[in-house]
Amino acid sequence: MSDTAPVSDINAQTAVLATGARVLRTEGEALLLFAGSLDDNFVRAVELIHACIGRVILSGMGKSGHIGRKIAATLASTGTPSFFVHPAEASHGDLGMITPDDVCIVLSNSGETSELSDILAHTRRFSIPLIGVASRPGSTLLTTADVPLLLPNAPEACAIGMAPTTSTTMTLALGDALAVAVMEKRGFQPTDFKVFHPGGKLGAQLLTVSALMHKGEELPLIGEGAPMSEALLVMTAKSFGVVGVCNGGVLTGIITDGDLRRHMDGLMSRKAAEVMHRGPRTIAAGHLAVEALGVMNDRKITCLFVVDEANTPVGLIHIHDCLRAGVA
Repeated sequence: MSDTAPVSDINAQTAVLATGARVLRTEGEALLLFAGSLDDNFVRAVELIHACIGRVILSGMGKSGHIGRKIAATLASTGTPSFFVHPAEASHGDLGMITPDDVCIVLSNSGETSELSDILAHTRRFSIPLIGVASRPGSTLLTTADVPLLLPNAPEACAIGMAPTTSTTMTLALGDALAVAVMEKRGFQPTDFKVFHPGGKLGAQLLTVSALMHKGEELPLIGEGAPMSEALLVMTAKSFGVVGVCNGGVLTGIITDGDLRRHMDGLMSRKAAEVMHRGPRTIAAGHLAVEALGVMNDRKITCLFVVDEANTPVGLIHIHDCLRAGVA
């Protein structure tokens, strides 16, 4: 039996790959076209969102609604309070969720979606700032909006040119562009990001050393004049494989398993200061745990002492703490 695939199968696979590549090229070219067409209205939209003292309300029907939900989620997770209001629900009481302190972003590729009429009327009645996103410059949505954002004239990616593909990709990318521009205007920092992403991989990547470090009675610390018998007892009791050596409360060195082996001859007759490795690498409590992990990996060590501005040890972070928290 031949292992060679039939010509018909190969042709079918080639056709599928060609379709996939065509779709990606079509949508990619549309995004490049869109990037080159941004104008002052984009700046005005960013300023409206940044200045909003209420919430940014997204709305849209069908596929535009799905995109609206994602844009609202992106805004909310990057420091701009936002939520989605379904047009049909808005007409049956949810208009009360939209106040004059808010900003509305309404999505409709055609700009003529009838279900959006009540939301548009509500924004006009109560002078609620309206950002409209559509592909037809003369549409009801864009002529009604305070800030019209026009999607460029680009073909949908499907063979029949009707399924929302390119248009929804451009709308989604526009939402990302608005969110990122507002983030940068606001000076949004990784520490701010962690407030909205405490869980999952993103949350773990933003954990600080202080959140994972051992402290207080857990710390393996001795004085410079301590005998090595005491160092061994502390190292064994604390189970970190290291002892911090202090002078007047300041960390001056560490003793590791390797130091014990190097000073095996006459070890028990020595003092901690004679065996310790001076000037160890340390880290501050406010640094990210991922930074501590990077230092430990680079230095091929398993833990770091955490010190304050006076080089006083306030904690210890172990590589296992980082791995358990999902920092890796």
